[in-house]
Amino acid sequence: MVQHQASAPAALKELSARLGTDITRTQGAGGNTSCKVDGTMWVKASGTWLAQALDREIFVPVEVAALTAALAAGDPRADKATDFVVHEMNPHGLRPSIETSVHAVLPQPVVAHFHCVNTIAHAVRGDADREVARRMSGLPRLKWEMIPYRRPGLPLALEIARVAPERPDVLILRNHGIVVSGDSVEEVDQRIEAVTAALAVEPRGTGEPDLEGLSTLARGSAYRPPNDPASHAVALDEAALRIALAGPLYPDHVIFLGGRLGLLDEGADLDRSIRSAMEGGHPPPGMILVPGRGVLVSNTLTEGGLAMARCLAEVALRVDPTAPIDYLGAAQVYELTHWEAEQYRRELDRPSGA
Repeated sequence: MVQHQASAPAALKELSARLGTDITRTQGAGGNTSCKVDGTMWVKASGTWLAQALDREIFVPVEVAALTAALAAGDPRADKATDFVVHEMNPHGLRPSIETSVHAVLPQPVVAHFHCVNTIAHAVRGDADREVARRMSGLPRLKWEMIPYRRPGLPLALEIARVAPERPDVLILRNHGIVVSGDSVEEVDQRIEAVTAALAVEPRGTGEPDLEGLSTLARGSAYRPPNDPASHAVALDEAALRIALAGPLYPDHVIFLGGRLGLLDEGADLDRSIRSAMEGGHPPPGMILVPGRGVLVSNTLTEGGLAMARCLAEVALRVDPTAPIDYLGAAQVYELTHWEAEQYRRELDRPSGA
């Protein structure tokens, strides 16, 4: 009988915490890491934050062989992966990440998936293949693949399974993020540093937000200016504003900010702008952009939502304004918002009592 270790390796926890505390790599509960040890895959739990890896238990043990067999057989249980948890080693009853199947199909022992804003700035471009190839040419020892957009979880795992036998070191996920794999935590750590440096983009600079003016606009409403000054930058750059308003770029934007942002033009009425954003049965916008001034966020926005407001600014300021951009369409937004696993993750992000 195989003896399973009692927790995820310390090195994986340390790497996870570093990734989780860098806003340009991980935002809120986004991103996940894993390590396969003696038949057990320790993978981040759904709704937990990588930043908390050293402070609390965020990893779930999963029987990787049973899960990969289920994936190969087309067993729908592979999507949630809850039936493959080693329950006696999961005292907190944590649920595996929605990306557990992605980690399972890759043969490498260590896998890190995160939402690097520099990577996303390239991965949303219509010419992403060419631009990423140009930048990755400086890392000839790393094998990389571009993965077309698929819904996170099982559809994405099945797409990755096509190239997994070739043991790619890096996967660039269109409209999503990046996956870095390796034989050890140290190797993955080194590859992360090399790849993120190769894909780095200097964000466009902006002026300061008009916090006083935003507070005045929001007075008496269900909105407020976010405390993080950097989150306002998306409305302070003309190109970033245009890019953000044109549609959602990646899954976590949809899950935490909604599929549609609000816009408050100079002199416009806030209530009227909110009603306009709600046309067609859309919920109230989680975020409203005020050109030249900054942004307003809903008072109901969670910590995860606030992190995604910052992420949007970081991404939009890095996207080349002259490049063609691919957005998530209505069908893809519907697929995300009506997926039980994402609804579960969103519920975990709500403050207690909310």
